[in-house]
Amino acid sequence: MTELSLLHGFSAPTAPLTDVRFFRPPLPSGYVRRPRLCEQLAVGLSGRLLLLSAPAGFGKSSLAIEFCESLPDEWRSLWLGLSVRDNDPGRFLERLLNGLRRCFPGLGAEAFGLLKLRQRHQPFAFEEWLDGLLDELALRLDPAKPVLLVLDDYHLAQGAVLDRCLQFFLNHLPDGLLLLVTSRQRPDWHLARLRLSRQLLELHEQDLRLTTEETRELLLSQGTQLSSEILTSLLQRSEGWVAGLRLWLLTAAETGGAEGFAHAPHGAEGLIRDYLLEEVIECQPAEVQAFLYETACQERFCAELCDALREAHDSAAILAHLQAHQVFLVPLDEQGQWFRYHHLFSDLLRARSAPGLELPSASLHLRACRWFNAQGLLDEAIEQALLAGQPDVAANLVQNLSEEQLLAEQNVAMLLRWKMDLPDSLLASTPRLVVLYSWALALACQLDAAEELAAQLGRFLPAPSALQQQSLLAQWLAVSGVIARGRGESQRAQQYCAEALAGLPLERYGQRLMCLSTLANLAIVQGDLWRARGLNREALELAQRVGNPLFEALAHYDRARTLQARGEVLRALDEVRQGLDRLRGLPPQRYYAMRARLTLYEGVLLTLRLQPENARVCLRAGIAEARACRDISLLIGYGVLASLEGRSGRVAEAFAQLAEAERLMHIWDVPPVYYLAIITLVKCDLWLMQGQVELADAWLARLAETYNGEQAAAAPEFHPQLPLHIELQRAALERIQGQLPEAERRLRALSLRAQTTGGQLLGVVAQVQLTLLLRVNGREREAQQQLGSSLQAAAGGGLLPFEELLEHQPDWVREQLLLRPECPLREALLAVLPGPVSESPSLSHSAPVEALSSREMAVLQLIAQGCSNQEVSDHLFISLHTVKTHARHINSKLGVGRRTQAVARAKDLGLLS
Repeated sequence: MTELSLLHGFSAPTAPLTDVRFFRPPLPSGYVRRPRLCEQLAVGLSGRLLLLSAPAGFGKSSLAIEFCESLPDEWRSLWLGLSVRDNDPGRFLERLLNGLRRCFPGLGAEAFGLLKLRQRHQPFAFEEWLDGLLDELALRLDPAKPVLLVLDDYHLAQGAVLDRCLQFFLNHLPDGLLLLVTSRQRPDWHLARLRLSRQLLELHEQDLRLTTEETRELLLSQGTQLSSEILTSLLQRSEGWVAGLRLWLLTAAETGGAEGFAHAPHGAEGLIRDYLLEEVIECQPAEVQAFLYETACQERFCAELCDALREAHDSAAILAHLQAHQVFLVPLDEQGQWFRYHHLFSDLLRARSAPGLELPSASLHLRACRWFNAQGLLDEAIEQALLAGQPDVAANLVQNLSEEQLLAEQNVAMLLRWKMDLPDSLLASTPRLVVLYSWALALACQLDAAEELAAQLGRFLPAPSALQQQSLLAQWLAVSGVIARGRGESQRAQQYCAEALAGLPLERYGQRLMCLSTLANLAIVQGDLWRARGLNREALELAQRVGNPLFEALAHYDRARTLQARGEVLRALDEVRQGLDRLRGLPPQRYYAMRARLTLYEGVLLTLRLQPENARVCLRAGIAEARACRDISLLIGYGVLASLEGRSGRVAEAFAQLAEAERLMHIWDVPPVYYLAIITLVKCDLWLMQGQVELADAWLARLAETYNGEQAAAAPEFHPQLPLHIELQRAALERIQGQLPEAERRLRALSLRAQTTGGQLLGVVAQVQLTLLLRVNGREREAQQQLGSSLQAAAGGGLLPFEELLEHQPDWVREQLLLRPECPLREALLAVLPGPVSESPSLSHSAPVEALSSREMAVLQLIAQGCSNQEVSDHLFISLHTVKTHARHINSKLGVGRRTQAVARAKDLGLLS
């Protein structure tokens, strides 16, 4: 071998440079650098131990190489790649001493001689030997020129005696020496004291998984570009496993170009299979291999379930072994009770039959079914019965699921998945199954199928007794009322739900609560918010009597919607948080529609409080859980998220959110009556932002004809005040079109209509829009009076209606607010206003300013004259979207956040007179 830098930073080696025992390998071709992890490791340079512990193929050694290459100039590194032969402590210590002597010539001459004289079959005082060597090493080390000692693949050499030697080594490590260890299994060292004293920095599998960006970079380094859909699937399947991704790339390339890259990786195919077999499975003892194959059929498992599957009692010990040896075991809780296997690892285990394992998978699933049922985990017991190919067993178990449990959890995705595997004859075999699946289909908005199945209840009439007959009829009325509400048939829905409440037995409290919720929603549509409030109170009292937290959450959700419609935003937010508090004890790994709805609605209310970033967090979390439950409440989340993106200038992202919502509705086969108007209304708002006035005009006219015409349709369930929102959009359109008298008349009529129907929040929006209209037209006294009325009506805490006024008239609003007595609303509005222009740090004369283009100067001059965006658009013959783009560029170049600040800054710089 030629003269290479085998040992970073070491000069005057005592061993020949051809000695490969201390060779630090180069980074592999196409390696994706991971500076974020190197930065984390660099934090531990002041400690004693850096530990990289993860399963095979997670890039531990490559990261260690990269870290060595990125060390500060004063650091030196020594690389020891270990093998199985090094599990002899004497051989290991001899290698360690040889390595150290490359840096410190003559180190440990006496210790080296003692090692050479030892006999392997005779006891040797390793700790005493290390103590002397470390004392001598401490005299040679210079803390100003520290050394990083890397032990790569420690798991190959690990043993009880060597663990004790290294524990002693760590405990007495001299200053100027740091240990970095890579291992597939966690060393059996006492690390708690090191961790407590901040002397240990440890990276696990979760840390080493490739991020989305790192995965994309890896693909690009191999000349591969994938669609976002395939990339998402790839990330989900690979779970950031570096070796799995590289092996998949090789396999995909061999199978032929684009076609090979169109499928996500699978652990039972090609190179990934061979790697896992050779590097992981076949390295395990026979009893552990059998355990892996027997438990792989389960999506999640614990020691007790594994014992039931295997009819054994040693599963806890084997799971501990798998954890210690990092065998692709993924924990699912903080208590270390539930686990699953890495997706690609379980693929391989399920695709192969274990040597000597005779029990078929169906029998294993049936054993799991019995165990889950005994634990009261009914949904998982049903899943296992279906996987075992026993639909009759599954149907019997489904009948044990009460309507109350179904209506409380509303996880219809699970029930519909079962329905696909159950024969239709079984679904309609008992009244209980008919009622259960009628509710499931109704909640999933499969209205025709729900109505058809509910009609099957007629086959069980007359019932054996008058009481059973009344109960069965009342249950049909309840589900039919919800179906009618979904169709927009308000009168039928109201009639059916009222009759169901009169006939339902008290023990059918779940169905009673669904009827109360439906009637409250219809009351909001009709503008009778006092009646809605009374129905909400009745529902909450019922839910509290039965003590079901999910039903209490539903009642809090309905109350919050009523309060928000009345403009009491802060009370609504408190109501939502009370509902979420009732759900704190629910298992986090399961999905609940009510938790999704409350989380989404918290995002809606935070948007009304002008807290967009916090709102986005809630909306995205709510959308994720609603998707898992197949709950169409996610429409709320996508709509509000799209509006937030639009107001932030990210119109393309806003339309993407709406497109995803529409795509899900198509996939779930949801009738357009549920979602089309909601999505179209948000699109109209975005079109107005872009200046696409004609498009918005056409669609707003259609919406108005449908929901505000002579034969107006009922507003959809998730947007009960849709007609009022349409009128607001039409007023905004008229303002943009310059039809100011028409806009003023519409806003005044809307304000009055909202007040008479109890929709105070939308009334505030109309009043604030009217204030802005009057102010722009120079009607100062009227604008001041209108602002006063708006503030009085908005005492419930809604700030969003004031957003446009705050943006376009901040100084005037501040002036008016300071003239009024202190109150929470006044202080909240002052807090979100930009600071006075003269106090803005962005107006510093020393701040460099990028030159404005001639078009930007023209826009700025018109802004300085008090022109609105639309007036600027009309003067310069450019679209409204282009005006807003120029305005953002102006603000960015001048280092300000508002148009008034931009004008002041430009005057400060002499750009405007």
